[in-house]
Amino acid sequence: MLAQVSIFPIGRGTSISKHVAKAVDVIDKSGLDYRLTAMGTVIEGEWEPVMRLMKKVRDAALKDSDRIYLSLTIDDRTDKKAKSRMELKTQRVEEIVGRELKK
Repeated sequence: MLAQVSIFPIGRGTSISKHVAKAVDVIDKSGLDYRLTAMGTVIEGEWEPVMRLMKKVRDAALKDSDRIYLSLTIDDRTDKKAKSRMELKTQRVEEIVGRELKK
């Protein structure tokens, strides 16, 4: 399963990088494979570990703010098992385009 999460506090000013960094630190310590992007973090894993991680990320964010925004998008595919769908998905697009793309 791939999950993309974006999380930030509401009402804590315009710069939220320190809050995002705390969430990414929780994700990094989880042991799950992930990729940080400018607009969210993509995490790869099975349902239960990813959902436990989302609770930890949420709980950590609520320590800094009374209100948070959390957007979670899931691509849950059961017909194909691959070790790293994140990499395979981007490799396939590069094959179609015919060149390596920015990551």
